[in-house]
Amino acid sequence: MPDTFSPFAGALLLCVDMQEIFLDEIDDSDAITSRVSFSIECARILGLHVAFTEQVPQKLGPTIPSLKKLAPKAHTFGKSTFSALADDGIRDALKSLNVEHLILCGIETSICIYQTALDAIDNNFQVTILTDATGGRRPEDARPSLESLIRAGAYVLPSEAVFYSILGSASHPAFKTFNAAVKKYD
Repeated sequence: MPDTFSPFAGALLLCVDMQEIFLDEIDDSDAITSRVSFSIECARILGLHVAFTEQVPQKLGPTIPSLKKLAPKAHTFGKSTFSALADDGIRDALKSLNVEHLILCGIETSICIYQTALDAIDNNFQVTILTDATGGRRPEDARPSLESLIRAGAYVLPSEAVFYSILGSASHPAFKTFNAAVKKYD
């Protein structure tokens, strides 16, 4: 893993399983949903692709509408695997989009985020997990999961750290719009 965090070529924000049935089980779901919303807005401002996964959507329901509204043209992948990358269709679609770097947000940190990140690393994607835009039923499971992912080669950072790194400087053409998003979700 490189010593410094670098800007992203071919990055995609993958919002994992932000479905009502799961969010209802998470104590801080409003905070996580807000940070996922922030991440979607920032990704769009910075010209990054956005996609969603849904765990068995025919039984468990779709991504919550407020998030889909922020990225109405984003692709949504249904899955039955815990890792999004264990699904051949999702993995092939990401490769066809020339995705090199997955930025992960959503739920659950210790299950779908963890397994997706490991599989992405195994498939030669760079991986960043947005710590403030992930969560789960058992918050105490997040820390060991994220520490393991760091050892595996993932970047594990809060969303503002990631998006400011992509932005690079206040002279970026999207800085004012980005700054407005930061204030909106502060």
